[in-house]
Amino acid sequence: MTLEMTAPTVVEPPELPAPPRKRRRKWEDIRAAYVFLGPWLVGFLLLTAGPMVASLYLAFTDYNLFTAPEWVGFDNFIRLFNDPDYHQAWKVTATYVVLGTPLKLAAALGVALILNATFRATGFYRSAFYLPSLVGASVSIAVVWKALFMDDGPVDSIQQFFGFPAGGWVGDPDMTMPMLILLTMWQFGGPMVIFLAGLKQIPAELYEAASVDGAGPIRKFGAITIPMLSPVIFFNLLLETINAFQIFGSAFIISGGTGGPARSTLFYTLYLYFRGFRDFQMGYASAMAWVLTLVIAVITVIYFRSSRFWVHYAGDEGR
Repeated sequence: MTLEMTAPTVVEPPELPAPPRKRRRKWEDIRAAYVFLGPWLVGFLLLTAGPMVASLYLAFTDYNLFTAPEWVGFDNFIRLFNDPDYHQAWKVTATYVVLGTPLKLAAALGVALILNATFRATGFYRSAFYLPSLVGASVSIAVVWKALFMDDGPVDSIQQFFGFPAGGWVGDPDMTMPMLILLTMWQFGGPMVIFLAGLKQIPAELYEAASVDGAGPIRKFGAITIPMLSPVIFFNLLLETINAFQIFGSAFIISGGTGGPARSTLFYTLYLYFRGFRDFQMGYASAMAWVLTLVIAVITVIYFRSSRFWVHYAGDEGR
């Protein structure tokens, strides 16, 4: 006769409901969270989500702010392809993004490398270089910048002193883009601070080991600084690209609200403003806004997809 041994069955005790005091405390915490989150939710719904949904609807309508919107389907989007000013706006904006963004980041990284060294009055110089980013977006700075580059302005006087032809940059269609790129480069303080924080996180032992192996400054920069700083470079590149697509204030002030001379400062957002608030073609402007949103979204996806090939994070070696 064979005896079969079976393992005893373990009976899990039933889960007891939480005491009433605990349940009450949990709901009190949830209510408190919604109370503090409430103002943000209201602001998000009324000032962000609501206008976005409304503009998406208006993009398919003919709306002039004075009459009821009239549904026109995809007419506004089809009209974009036949609008020469729209094509010019994309050309000007793309030139600014492609040239201005890398130059601004290069200036920010160069100054951050200098300020990363230890010397007297380091804090003063860091604050001084960051200061233009605090005031650079204001209307007053754009007015001052325009005055610098006008006929008989300081830049024109310097040109004539060194034997260059007289004439300001503001009225020259070939020089307005370099002038605006110089303005955005002058406002490199924001990415500079982020670069500086990233440089502080690179272990000094890596540079010491490279020095023992005979690596020079250029070799250290290419083999250590850039790879270790690549997440910060990616962050700044993405942020500055999005900001460059949205340039408006400086272009509006310097061009006098016209996009001139010869449409050389007709940026995308400036042309959108013309259509929506000067010509009262709000449906057409809404269509432009959504095209810009989709373009920025596609570029963002491309950035993230490509980052796997050149952005290196800590711990990637073990994957």
